[in-house]
Amino acid sequence: MTQQQLSPESVPRADGMPMLGLGTWQNTDADQCADSVRTALEAGYRHVDTAQAYDNEVSVGKGLAAADVDRDDVFLATKIWTSNLAYDDVLHTARESLNRLGVESVDLLYVHWPAEEYDAEDTLAAFAELYDDGLIDNVGVSNFTPDQLREAVDVCDAPVFANQVEMHPLLPQDELREAADDLGVNLVAYSPLARGEVFDVPEIEEVAEKHDASPAQVSLAWLREKGVTAIPKATSEAHIRDNWGSLALDLDAEDVETIDGIDERQRQVDPGFAPW
Repeated sequence: MTQQQLSPESVPRADGMPMLGLGTWQNTDADQCADSVRTALEAGYRHVDTAQAYDNEVSVGKGLAAADVDRDDVFLATKIWTSNLAYDDVLHTARESLNRLGVESVDLLYVHWPAEEYDAEDTLAAFAELYDDGLIDNVGVSNFTPDQLREAVDVCDAPVFANQVEMHPLLPQDELREAADDLGVNLVAYSPLARGEVFDVPEIEEVAEKHDASPAQVSLAWLREKGVTAIPKATSEAHIRDNWGSLALDLDAEDVETIDGIDERQRQVDPGFAPW
């Protein structure tokens, strides 16, 4: 398969979620954000990720509306920020997010972090209500530890669909992947390129050279081999299309073993309120 032959229908899916999406963190230039969303959708992407805290839901919605792609074909996700996680605040600000995005519902709504106003029973009860009311198709959590994920699955009256966490070849999240698999929860990887740190890792460069691929494509293909959905941030058309090309790359067992053997460990996102 060549990149030119890739179509939206060729993207692997995890329980209906396209396993490659466009991340929009730090994409705060309104016009650029809208244009990157439109560009990605018209290139074939069918999964877009944003958040209240990114301050770009309006722009994401404009890009979605501008693209020559049916809304029903796009898997759209956003996240509730930590200060809005009390029961009533979840219900109120979720609707505000829908208004900013210009949509009647989202495919996935996440608890952005288990911090500040987060209370498992209170917060997730509101998420379950949004699910029952048809305003969200799936409940998600983000940055949850294995124990917090187990608690969320236990207390939420709606299925917990996904846990979005930092994951890449320098942070393979083995324990969390095992817990998510046991619980039937999908993993979604943010910062899947470790903010560019994977580009200079010898093992990744070796595999990239073998396949005449970019290090970004190798890292994204490795995540897919692990059954993990990746949402790399990209603003330029070149990067959007390079990441899209990862779908044409099939790693063999030797490649995966080479990347699994990387000793270096880095976490790029580590705020003071993180639960680990």
